[in-house]
Amino acid sequence: MAMLKKVLIANRGEIALRILRACRELGIKTVAVHSTADRDLKHVRLADESVCIGPARSTESYLNIPALISAAEVTGADAIHPGYGFLSENADFAEQVESSGFIFIGPRAETIRLMGDKISAKQAMLEARVPCVPGSDGAIPDSEAECLAMAEAIGYPVIIKATGGGGGRGMRVVQKAAELVSTIAMTRSEAKAAFGNDVVYMEKYLAHPRHIEFQVLADEYGNAIHLCERDCSMQRRHQKVVEEAPAPGLSDEERQRIGARVAEACRRIGYRGAGTFEFLYENGEFYFIEMNTRLQVEHPVTELITGVDMVKQQLLIAAGEKLQLRQEDIKPHGHAIECRINAEDPSTFAPSPGRITRYHPPGGLGIRVDTHIYSDYVVPPYYDSMIGKLIVHGEDRETALNRMNGALTEMLIEGIKTNIPLQRRIMTDTNFRKGGTDIHYLEKKLGIQ
Repeated sequence: MAMLKKVLIANRGEIALRILRACRELGIKTVAVHSTADRDLKHVRLADESVCIGPARSTESYLNIPALISAAEVTGADAIHPGYGFLSENADFAEQVESSGFIFIGPRAETIRLMGDKISAKQAMLEARVPCVPGSDGAIPDSEAECLAMAEAIGYPVIIKATGGGGGRGMRVVQKAAELVSTIAMTRSEAKAAFGNDVVYMEKYLAHPRHIEFQVLADEYGNAIHLCERDCSMQRRHQKVVEEAPAPGLSDEERQRIGARVAEACRRIGYRGAGTFEFLYENGEFYFIEMNTRLQVEHPVTELITGVDMVKQQLLIAAGEKLQLRQEDIKPHGHAIECRINAEDPSTFAPSPGRITRYHPPGGLGIRVDTHIYSDYVVPPYYDSMIGKLIVHGEDRETALNRMNGALTEMLIEGIKTNIPLQRRIMTDTNFRKGGTDIHYLEKKLGIQ
């Protein structure tokens, strides 16, 4: 198949700019879509064409499927890149893009549906011999007695999860049998209201796990590889704050064992494009929790240790090209760390939209800044608070940590509040510097219940 000629970028902010840059390197023309609040975004100014798709509210613009497809039609785009967030894991959107005659830069709709449902995803992983968390392996039965017996067999504490949940929503921990039945009912009710689906399942609750995920690439011809792992354990309310690659303390044997299994899982489910298998890791064991069928916010740390341009690979695969990379080509070098830079109060985490009066990015060897902001840019109050990502690479973890601390000190953003003080605090934390902190560590450090 010939290379894509024009790509519509169905997103905003730093990821839209990242996609635009990859398209430009491949000689692909770009169409930027934007809400009325985003007409001054950097990628809108740089794109070959731009289309306003609606008001500031994302439901009327970035989540408006007819508006996005119409924009692709009027500009003559031949493909749509969803980025991350918004409609990136919406199977209906992928389906409508393809049925309208455009290429969806991501997996097929049926794959998104399979992996978007926690129960069917877990069943697919069990069939592929990917280790999963002990649990119900399906929807919880209606019988209270059966639920109690199941929890007893798994062992308390257990966690009740909504099959349509994600991002920390639709899940509740049960410490003892007396709380089980009421918690199941409550989670079902919340899931129905939030996701339109009240199906829930049960898993063993791991008390001190790390969050380790594996990046994969696969084409439509059955070729699949993994690009090693990332540690994303530094989280607040299930939202990642810091990510790094490779995961501290993980052995080559563990990396190859799980990496081979996720690559095989891609082949089994007919996966296409970039994706991420997320695991909880405790006491030397991996437990699959979900697959993200899109590009991840933290993909730059993988790019820096492998030298692979993830967005270019997405575009080439979408154009019908065979994956040219082989597993033996992936040889990680050094260590990379990413800090998410958010427009928020570093103590209360309240969003801090407004005008950026001064902006100066850090520089130097091994420092990368992925952001759409600039001096005099106004951060709108309508979207996610992340305004950029600071990523560093060093020959080892200690060098990367020191480099990140220096870059955070050098980074200047005035006019709004940011979480840079929190990120500096994390980089100098004794336990984080040792490596291996669990997913609850940051919240305990911050005193969040």
